[in-house]
Amino acid sequence: MDTLLLFKLVLVLLLLFIIFNLGRALVIMVKSDNKHPMSHYLGRRVLISALVVVALILAIGFGWLHPNPTPF
Repeated sequence: MDTLLLFKLVLVLLLLFIIFNLGRALVIMVKSDNKHPMSHYLGRRVLISALVVVALILAIGFGWLHPNPTPF
């Protein structure tokens, strides 16, 4: 499997995991009886978001991804 395709697949899975944790925090906020506090899931979401940003910066730095030079 191509490395770039694998990298993009991992990024998409991480973004889906972020959305899942955001949904779990919403369920925790609505319900009152839970094992973990809402901040547990929100903190995990922030950590994964930071990892995604660092991974994107590294991918651009290594030349795996090329940003669009003209935004329009």
